[in-house]
This record gives sequence, structure tokens and C-alpha cells, in this order.
Amino acid sequence: MDLTDSQQEILSALISGYQSTESPMTGEELADAVDKHPGTIRNQMQTLKALDLVEGIPGPRGGYKPTTGAYEAMDAQSFDEEEAESLTLARDYDRVDVTVNGIDFLGVNDPEECRARISFEASVPDVEVGDPIVIGPTPKSGLVVAGEVVEIGAGGDELIIDIVRLEAPLET
Repeated sequence: MDLTDSQQEILSALISGYQSTESPMTGEELADAVDKHPGTIRNQMQTLKALDLVEGIPGPRGGYKPTTGAYEAMDAQSFDEEEAESLTLARDYDRVDVTVNGIDFLGVNDPEECRARISFEASVPDVEVGDPIVIGPTPKSGLVVAGEVVEIGAGGDELIIDIVRLEAPLET
């Protein structure tokens, strides 16, 4: 799915805001975050809801929150063959020289069970269950995933991490 630069910027702001507050963001908050008119945000949100990338939450504490599809779309926007090599993995504050092939988010809608499956081009050396790791930033969206390794694939080229933080910095 190809998103416009404006849609990517809005999704990035929504993901970052939702992760930092663990509550929906209003259209006005998003408009302030990306320096756009609230009417523009409303129009874009209709499109993003139709694409199943955001969920509208009604009520006085309502707003918008990202769906699993939003994280996957931002991930898909970030990876192509030439850019995958520029992604960094850090374990215990040490950079590890590996190439990330992809990041799949598991259970994003449940903050208690938010995990990611990270697949690599080759086996990741010296990583053990319980190690804290950070991956990113992804080339286009600047998404950074931080967490703790909870499972290592049989070939060592796949990690399941319990996500403790997702960040998608705003670009202005």
C-alpha cells in the first residue's frame, strides 16, 4: 500500500502519540503535531479509516488510535531491498552488524501483549532470551522498536521481542 507523505506523517504522529500516552489522539492534537489544519486531518483520517489503518474512538475521551495495520503499513513503507541494510540492531548498547529483513507486529492492539517478530538475513550472534534490544530507525518512517527478547527462532535469524517502546519521530 502506497501512502502519501502527508498520510505517513499523520500515521507517524499518531503512532508516536498513542505509544507515549496510551490513549487516543484527537484530530486537534494530530493537527498541532503535524502543523496542519484540523479539517485536513479529518479528511485524511476518513481515508486512513477506510484503509483500516486507524480506529475512531467515540466519546469525550475519544479520538483516533492506530490499528495493527498502521504499524504494518509504516513498516512496509520503510522496507525495500536497497534500504534494509541501513537498519541497525543494538543489544545491550552494542551495535550488532546484521541486516533486518522485516518487522511483523503481533498483538499491537493489546498494550500488555505487544510483541514483534524481527527477521534477519542471517543468524544474530550472541543474543539470548532476556536481552534488551533496539531496532531502527527504519529508513522512511524513522520507526524505532525497543524491547526484550522473549524467543529466538531455530536458525537464530528470527527474534520475538516483547515491545516496551515504539517511536516514530515527527518530521516537520
